[in-house]
Amino acid sequence: MFVRRRFSAYHPFTCLLLLILLAVPVLAQAPQTPGTISGSVVDSSGSTVANAGVQLNTQGSLSPQNVLSTGDGQFSFTNVPPGPFQITITFASFAPQTLSGTLHPGETFSFPPTTLVLATAVTEVQVALSRTDEAEAQIKDQEKQRVLGVVPNFYVTYVADAVPLNPKQKFQLAWKYSIDPVTFGITGAVAGVEQATNQFSGYGQGAEGYANRYAAAYGDQLIGTFIGSAILPSLLKQDPRYFYKGTGTKRSRILYAIANSVICKGDNGKWQPAYSSIGGSLAAGGISNLYYPAKDRNGVALTFENTAIGIGASAAANILQEFVIRKLTPNVPNN
Repeated sequence: MFVRRRFSAYHPFTCLLLLILLAVPVLAQAPQTPGTISGSVVDSSGSTVANAGVQLNTQGSLSPQNVLSTGDGQFSFTNVPPGPFQITITFASFAPQTLSGTLHPGETFSFPPTTLVLATAVTEVQVALSRTDEAEAQIKDQEKQRVLGVVPNFYVTYVADAVPLNPKQKFQLAWKYSIDPVTFGITGAVAGVEQATNQFSGYGQGAEGYANRYAAAYGDQLIGTFIGSAILPSLLKQDPRYFYKGTGTKRSRILYAIANSVICKGDNGKWQPAYSSIGGSLAAGGISNLYYPAKDRNGVALTFENTAIGIGASAAANILQEFVIRKLTPNVPNN
């Protein structure tokens, strides 16, 4: 007798990650073409500043590069490796100026004229973002994270001390993930496989059968995401994201990834049992009995079994996050 096993809301994503891993056994990095960084230095009156010291620091470089601005205030660095960089401009009697950015392969990066200010006229002003604004900025970075530039990877933060999300932000992130075009596409692929194998045969075949399977698969994803990543995390004050470790021995990172399938970081910054994600999986399994064919509905025992399988799938996905996914994800913040 066929036994239906339905994973958590993240199962389609986890399957796609595993397929990527199987399809790309060797992660060959494309050659990184160096680029150029240039700019100019002026004073407060707009006059060019010659012989200003300009220092370039790039990520991974052991020693900085130094040049002097020319008679017309210009400076330039060539053959700069791609990645984050920082430029510091110094000149006698003037306050140092720091510029930063990210150089893409083969890019010619040009700064607008940099104005030096007399050191005696410098007034230090510290502007601090509110916790809400800081979390919002970090969410915007997460929403740019896509595996291979396509698959959403929103529920991973590469900021070790990321600001906790407030309830509104947790719901916004869940909504953003649920309406992403790739989420709809993955759901369609899952429904197609179920139709081809005649899973949930009570739905029948043809266009109507596919539509029913699609609606059920999307319902699983939507319910699991909102309950496990928005509603329960808001009520229990837990963070629904995976906090990337990225340091330590391989063994410590594997154990960390596995542990994060059953624990999570609370909004208070402390680790605690992952009641939200586990409860979301159980709730999604129970609610699905309202719309799946009667003969394919889960019993209580199978709902708990599927939740346990989902925990295992989450552990596998977390290990991929630690060792594979970051390499395949552009626009990862350098924190």
